Amino acid sequence: MSDGNTPKKEPEVQEQRREDIVETGSVVTKTKKGNIHCITIAGQIEGHNILSSEHKSTKYEHICPQLAAIEESEDIHGLLILLNTVGGDVEAGLAIAELISGMKTPTVSLILGGGHSIGVPLAVAAHRSLIAPSAAITIHPVRMSGVVVGAPQTFNYFERVQERIIKFVTKNSKISEETFREYMLKTGELATDVGSVIYGEEAVNIGLIDSLGGLSDALEYLHERIRENRGNGENNPENNNG
Repeated sequence: MSDGNTPKKEPEVQEQRREDIVETGSVVTKTKKGNIHCITIAGQIEGHNILSSEHKSTKYEHICPQLAAIEESEDIHGLLILLNTVGGDVEAGLAIAELISGMKTPTVSLILGGGHSIGVPLAVAAHRSLIAPSAAITIHPVRMSGVVVGAPQTFNYFERVQERIIKFVTKNSKISEETFREYMLKTGELATDVGSVIYGEEAVNIGLIDSLGGLSDALEYLHERIRENRGNGENNPENNNG
C-alpha cells in the first residue's frame, strides 16, 4: 500500500499516460527542455447535447478543466493543441477558445487535416498558430440544425453570434474583419452552403494563421518560449522535472 506522496513507478506512469490519451486525448511529456502538455481537439466539438457513439467528438467538459489545471500548474511550461476538427457547437467552441486565449502559459496550435468552422477560433486563440500545408479550413456563416423559428429575432440572434466569432478571430489573428467576412460570405465555392475552403499557404497569406509548419516547428516555438521564461526566472524546467 502506498500513500499519495509516494512517487509512481514507471509502469504506473506509462499506464496513466495511456489512460489519459484514450479518455481525453491528452498527454504530458517531461524533458530537460520543459514539460509540455498536449491536448487533441478532434472530430466534432460536443456541446450540451451528447453525440452518439458513432461520432468522434471532443467534450468541452473534458477540455476546460484541463486548461484551468495547466494554467495553474507550476510543473507545466507549455501547451500544444493539435486540431483536426469539423467544427461543432458554437458556444462550446468559443468557451474553449476564450480559455486558451486568456492563458499566460505559452500555447501553440497546430492544424492537421482540418480546422473547420468553430475550429478557426480554436486555432487562432493560441499565442502562435501553425497549419500543415495539406490541412484545410472552412469558413462559413453560423448555422443551426433542428427546428428554427422564421422570425426577425432569430436572424438577429444568428447575426449576433456570428459577430462574436468574427470579433474573436480578427482580435486573435492578423486577418482583417473585411477579409474574413468576404471569405465567410463567399458564394459559388461550397456546393450547398455559403463560405470558403482554404488551405495551408492561403490561410497564412491572408493573416488568419501565423505560419506553415509541423510538429517540430510547434515544439520549437514552445521550447523557445520556455527558454525565454527560464531567462526571466519563471518556472525553471530544470527544477521541476522529478
